Formats: sequence, C-alpha cells, structure tokens
Amino acid sequence: MTLPHKGVSSHLPDFPWDQLDAHREVARSHPDGVVDLSIGTPVDPTPAVVQDALRAAADSPGYPTTIGLPATRQAVVDWLARRLGVTGLGIEHVLPTIGSKELIASLPGHLGLGPGDLVAYPQLAYPTYEVGAALCGARAVATDSLTALGPETPALLWINSPSNPSGRVLPPDHLRKVVAWCRERGVLLVSDECYVEMGWEADTQPVSVLHPDICGGSAEGILAVHSLSKRSNLAGYRCAFVAGDAAVVAELLAVRKNLGLIVPGPQQHAMAAALADDDHVLAQHAVYAARRAVLREALESAGFRIDHSQGSLYLWSTRDEDCWDTVGWLAERGVLVAPGSFYGPAGSRHVRVAFTATDERIARVASRLG
Repeated sequence: MTLPHKGVSSHLPDFPWDQLDAHREVARSHPDGVVDLSIGTPVDPTPAVVQDALRAAADSPGYPTTIGLPATRQAVVDWLARRLGVTGLGIEHVLPTIGSKELIASLPGHLGLGPGDLVAYPQLAYPTYEVGAALCGARAVATDSLTALGPETPALLWINSPSNPSGRVLPPDHLRKVVAWCRERGVLLVSDECYVEMGWEADTQPVSVLHPDICGGSAEGILAVHSLSKRSNLAGYRCAFVAGDAAVVAELLAVRKNLGLIVPGPQQHAMAAALADDDHVLAQHAVYAARRAVLREALESAGFRIDHSQGSLYLWSTRDEDCWDTVGWLAERGVLVAPGSFYGPAGSRHVRVAFTATDERIARVASRLG
C-alpha cells in the first residue's frame, strides 16, 4: 500500500531502543546470561491488594467513562494530599490516563498546539516530550535555562523531577521560580512527577509542583503527570493520571472523550486500591534502596562516577568517555544499559543504569564488575 503522504513516522525521531540491538546480542552471549538494566521495567510482583481489586472488578461488561470513576479520582485526590501534601484539589482536577507515555505524547496536540508554537523541555529528557511536539507540528527546544529562550515565550514548558534519566531532584526554590515565570507569561507548566515517591537522600526529597509551598495553593496554569507503573509495579496495567488546572483538565477530557481514550474499568478499581495503600510503596522503596546501594558501590568500585541520582530508579553513571563505549564495555560483561545520548546530546558521556532487576541479578552485576 502506498501512503497518501510521507507518514507520521517521518516527522518523529528514530526510536532509540532499536540502536541497542547489537549490544543486546553481545550481552546475551555472556555465559551467565544478560542482566538488562536498560529500560527499567519492574520485575517484582504486583501488590496483592491491587490484584485482589482487579479480580473483584473483573466482571465489567459495560463501557467505562473517559472521566473515570468518582472513587478512582477521589483516591487520586486523597493520595496527593496524604503523600505529597497537595491541597485544594477536587475530583474535577483529575483525569485518569492509559499510562503516562500516551498522555505526554498526545498532550500538546490535544491542547491545540501546532506550527508556530514552541514546546520547551529539559536538556536531559525523556524523549517523548520531543515526540509530543513533533506529532502536532510544534517546534521543540531542550533547555535548562529559561533566560536562554530570550524574548520567545513557549506555549508549554515541561519539567521533570526526579529526572529521567539523571535522577536529579529540583529544589523547591527553583520550582517556585519556574511557576512564577510561567504564570507571568501565560505558559502552561507540565510537571512529570512519575518518580516523585522515589527520593533516596533525606536532604534532597522530591516535592510536587502542586504543593502549596510551590504553587501558592492554586493549580492555575499547572498540570502534574503521575504513573503507577514503577511505584506500584503496575506497568502492565497502564494506570496513570494527570492533575491540576481544572479548565485544562476539562479540555483534555473533552478531546479524549471523542477519541475513546479510556482507562478500562477493572484497572480503575485496581488504581484506586493501589493509591489507597501505602504499605506496598514503602516496602518496594526499601527493596529498591537496597538494590541501589549494591549497584552504586559496584559501579564506583569499577571506576564509575555517579552524578545526580538523588531520585528515580536510575544511576546516572560515567567513565568520562563516549556513552556508547561504556555501553559496549558493560555489554561485554553481560550488562545492558541505556546510553545517555538517548536523552539528548547533554547525555553523551553518561549511561543510565536501572536498579529494577531482581536482587539475584543485581548481585551478579556486582560480581561481574568486581
């Protein structure tokens, strides 16, 4: 079949993970097998309380609604208040989504951005911010300096704390300045907070942009994106949500209703159960903290330097060489990691090392590097 036009994919960056294939084969050839620390997919069981909720809601013959169940949206509001100290939100400020990636990719287009609009995002960034701009024909710029934008005002500004890939946690003073800058200029601020519960250093804990100390108790002009994939081992459930400015949430809802972008009913019940239970999150946090400590010591003992990494599920690691040389060196030892260049030119001398493998596989990495 001949496409009527060039096709959408011609406007998008190459899918980065395909570039790892050769190194993946090298790592797989290791006599003791590959330890894949590249994508960072959860490997621990989905919490029993969530599985039970999914089973209880399995009889679901009717169509769910795009806006989501009131109980699910209330669970989000309650979780934001209990865990992140967010106040002043109601269920009208919340919209469940089918994972966070589809929301991030579609959000600029769903809000009417297009040619002539500018989307700004961090220099080290999840590639989907750029994809979202490309899909709607907007221009995109990667920068950590608002003054570097000069007189031009973006329509949308992404921030990400803790960062994927670097694990950097933005301090409260910085967040307050970004909120003020965006409000003065009428810029929509969207904060990717998918790792907000994964801080590792007592003096550098992540804070939500919706916290009253950051936003002044008002969600005007602000959205926050959250995912249950990592904090609750729900990557396979595709459960996430966006919260913030009620008018912007309503506009997203109006568009998404027409597109049938709906979180399945059973998953909505599972999502509510996951958000209502803190015990499994604390237990998983302890598991990841232990794996992080083992992996960090192994990397540093092998001559790596760990930069940032105060949050998220990754160690932003470097041997002060081209990232692909580091990827190759680790692949020869049966360890697969992500090159920092996947996340922008600023990452060209780092690799992103996930600590989401099992305890046994993390111990194997430590043994191989030792």
